[in-house]
Amino acid sequence: MQSQDDHSAITDNLNNWNDRADVHAHGGYGNLSEFAQNPEAITTTVKHDLAVLKPFLPANSVKNKRLLHLQCHIGDDTLSWARLGAKDVYGLDFSPTALKHARNLAKQAKTPITYVEGDARFAAAAMPEKLGQFDLIVTSAGTITWLPDLKSWANSIARLLAVGGTFMIRDSHPILFALDNAGLEIIQDYFSGTEVTYQSDASYTPNSAGKIKHQTNHNWAHDFAEIINSLIAAGLTIKQVGEEKVTDWKALPSLIYSKEDEGWVLPSDSPQFPLEFSVVAQKLS
Repeated sequence: MQSQDDHSAITDNLNNWNDRADVHAHGGYGNLSEFAQNPEAITTTVKHDLAVLKPFLPANSVKNKRLLHLQCHIGDDTLSWARLGAKDVYGLDFSPTALKHARNLAKQAKTPITYVEGDARFAAAAMPEKLGQFDLIVTSAGTITWLPDLKSWANSIARLLAVGGTFMIRDSHPILFALDNAGLEIIQDYFSGTEVTYQSDASYTPNSAGKIKHQTNHNWAHDFAEIINSLIAAGLTIKQVGEEKVTDWKALPSLIYSKEDEGWVLPSDSPQFPLEFSVVAQKLS
């Protein structure tokens, strides 16, 4: 059960992400109509996710795998998974505005995807008819920092996975939470339990058109121990942990875009530290 403080913070974030969804759908994520009309188009985020998942997939493919995308936002990544051959594809997000845009995108693309409104921590409660029904559950690129805790999140994932199913998360490395905006100094606690509240009228997308009206954001730190131990406590088996030098977004001002990596990296003359992490876990029984 969430505290009153957490409930209030989640409401702030929901209002903020409803605004963001409109900004992202109207230029922030590029031309979505063009994306919908190109059946070969796959987001860079999903390309990176698939690279992590491939060793754990038969024939290195998600084809015919029942897939759930947690914190799916406006659905471009979810559509990409469907285009890669996943079947019975579901997306879950807490923002009704984001889901409105996601459903419209799927409709334009003539691709059947089921979208469910709900908090990722309580995904199992939001879709009780799908318990034990997903071969794959994925989440990536700016997700768990918006959740106050991970215990219920991990339990929901375990309950929704089929036996033999695989979960993958790829997200900003926990160390970034502790750094200042320049990425040069540690200015706040790294460990789980740390909460940061800030105001911003802009989103992270370079093409954002329009300002965000609800400007209050709340983020929570989740250290590696919490992430991994939450999944283990939920009954999942950790198969792989990764730390990467490339990230999907310009998380620090010093990052430069690498065409080769299709992502943002630290300058070669800078000290190198991980920008992303990934975890792959399976439900073996």
